[in-house]
Amino acid sequence: MSRFVDDIRRARAAGRLGHRFRPNDVRRACPSWADHTYGVFLPKHRQGNPGGYTAYFLQNPDGTYSLLA
Repeated sequence: MSRFVDDIRRARAAGRLGHRFRPNDVRRACPSWADHTYGVFLPKHRQGNPGGYTAYFLQNPDGTYSLLA
């Protein structure tokens, strides 16, 4: 699993990140990553992504993301 996903999971467990989040929410909760990571990683690894990348997130109808189980 990705270290970035591990950081997101830890932020959720610690209450620094809500169940539904946007890239800017992740930026505030996990500030140590390269700036472009926040806007690229979530859509790239969403369920049903066109590149066939490992899915870690569900993109909700309102544009937020949630961690998959």
